[in-house]
Amino acid sequence: MPDPTPPEASRRVEALRREIAEHDHRYYVLDQPVLSDAEYDRLLQELRELEAAHPELVTPDSPTQRVGGAPRDGFSTVEHDTPMLSLDNAFEEGDLVEFDRRVRERLQAPGEVVYTGEPKLDGISLSLTYEDGLLVRAGTRGDGRTGEDVTANVQTIGSVPLRLRGGEYPSRLEVRGEVVIRSEDFEKLNAERLEAGERPFANPRNAAAGSLRQLDPRITARRPLTLFTFGVGEPLALDVATHSEVLDRLAALGFRTTGPIERLRGVAECLSYRQRLIEQREALPYEVDGVVFKVDDLTAREQLGFTARAPRWAVAFKLPAREATTVVREILPSVGRTGKVTPLARLEPVEVGGVTVSRASLHNADELERKDVREGDTVMVRRAGDVIPEVTTVVMEKRPPQARPWRFEERVAQCPECGSAVVRVEGEAAHRCIGGLSCPAQLEGAILHFASRRALDIDGLGEKIVEQLISKGMVRDPADLFHLRHAQLAGLERMGDKSADNLLTSLERARQTSLERFLYGLGIQHVGDVTARRLAEAAYRLRCDLEGDPGGLRQAAGLEPGSAVSSEALLRLMAASAEELEAIEDIGPVVARAIVGFFAEPHNRRVIERLRAAGVHWPEPLPSAAATEAPLAGASVVLTGTLAGWTRGQAKAAIEARGGRVTGSVSRRTDYVVAGEDAGSKLDRARQLEIPILDEAGFQALLEGAPSDAD
Repeated sequence: MPDPTPPEASRRVEALRREIAEHDHRYYVLDQPVLSDAEYDRLLQELRELEAAHPELVTPDSPTQRVGGAPRDGFSTVEHDTPMLSLDNAFEEGDLVEFDRRVRERLQAPGEVVYTGEPKLDGISLSLTYEDGLLVRAGTRGDGRTGEDVTANVQTIGSVPLRLRGGEYPSRLEVRGEVVIRSEDFEKLNAERLEAGERPFANPRNAAAGSLRQLDPRITARRPLTLFTFGVGEPLALDVATHSEVLDRLAALGFRTTGPIERLRGVAECLSYRQRLIEQREALPYEVDGVVFKVDDLTAREQLGFTARAPRWAVAFKLPAREATTVVREILPSVGRTGKVTPLARLEPVEVGGVTVSRASLHNADELERKDVREGDTVMVRRAGDVIPEVTTVVMEKRPPQARPWRFEERVAQCPECGSAVVRVEGEAAHRCIGGLSCPAQLEGAILHFASRRALDIDGLGEKIVEQLISKGMVRDPADLFHLRHAQLAGLERMGDKSADNLLTSLERARQTSLERFLYGLGIQHVGDVTARRLAEAAYRLRCDLEGDPGGLRQAAGLEPGSAVSSEALLRLMAASAEELEAIEDIGPVVARAIVGFFAEPHNRRVIERLRAAGVHWPEPLPSAAATEAPLAGASVVLTGTLAGWTRGQAKAAIEARGGRVTGSVSRRTDYVVAGEDAGSKLDRARQLEIPILDEAGFQALLEGAPSDAD
């Protein structure tokens, strides 16, 4: 099949990113998956292939650059010592051959590379931290760097050692594994639920994930969970040379490992192993959705390194997906956060590999027309990831006589949410509602994005509250959030006096943020958190002709002379040309045009002015010439515990604005440890290494450049 042209590729990439983002939300945040992993992986692989063929379409906020999803409310967060990255996928023999070629090329290996082959279990990934042989913390993968603290629940799992066996292990060891419910245990669990009149679980993976994330550990204790380990965060800490030895050491320390595990030389043996696993699939005691091949030599792994989201020394080769046949009940338009209107197929519910599928995205008008999906059609649905599946083909022999083509322009002249006109984007397959922030579908998404953890981190501003704020006309853009009053909030459903006070406190804290969070929160197309960080870092490197002239910058940014936008860093970005933006790392022409276009829109400039007038501010990034004179220039700082006057994001932004950097673990290279209430093992480690420890007052003094008393 020939590669799509750039416009076609751009349309498909945008459709894929939106669909995958919806899947991520349902899976990681709502715990309401509707599809298998296989379909999700197919969509993600298609996106990777398109981006590889058209690198100009790659954006830092693409699902291919990220790992994953955010911790949900109800659990505190934990920071992984070593990031828990995703694995790149192989779907065909050629993908594995290409992976092997890259490995040999990077290693300059003249012969075949030795890999380990392991089943890829279909469960929920965990990180277990042991200190001096004792389990001290357990966290879900989360977004790869921070996850949910599920220590109390994990301690109830019989296969998790509370103390490591033997006496030879590092003083601190981070073990990685997968929590599953074995097939036999799953059947018994569902039988018991049916007997008790309860609804059975859809599949073992959903049951395992839901059981592990119960707020009541007693419920977790009653579920037949099993942990199988597949590695450690820092394998060289075990003083072994190969991954095979790592697994042997884990078994000796008291962990269960997956099987069958084999050492394999070259691609041919890897393919033979996968075929054997396919043949044994139904007999295995747990659900398997793929095979993981890892370079066995640990020194070679260090040489291969990582990309931003995955190790270069491992690949997951997916097992064949399963398909099912169902009927399209109806096709409906769905409006997304960006205003894009897409056709959605509602299906007769069908079970595909243990997952109940009831809807499928048809991506856009062109894709709908190409596949010629009609209401009443019998279609093949491919199992693909636990979110929205793919309609692969229409079974023409079963098409009812009355079925008529579903023409997008005929059916969707107006937005189903606000009644505004729906127009086709020039040069794209996408249709968009022109209602902008007046469209409830877009406004709600924009507010939720603005308040999200990686943006202004406004705790307590959930979907139900935002929905009421918008429906009652209390919030028409993000700036309105900072004008809310206690009486307004307390009158909402699910909001009493205490909840209203908490939300107002969170809003007050959110006024102090960082430039990168602010930029990310604006919801500029293609600008994810990584791109926002790049923009903030570059704010004082942009060489505008108007540098040092705030008045001129306001004029260049399209603002009135009396504008509240006083941040020179932000003004420089608003006044920057596409060419200047393209000079920033990881920002290509597509992203640059999106940024320029966003700041050129008068409504967006007004919202920014209103936000600044409402008191939203941040420490200004230091010019490069002043960075070396900053109070924390070059310093490494570790934050632990809770600071009364700072959120973690605010403290991090203040440190970075003064030339320092925040790290996640304490080492001899750490300059300061800032310890708030309930500080954990990092505080003990700092005392052991005799590293200066600051309380909140000392931290404030340090930021101001004054001498501070440290423990």
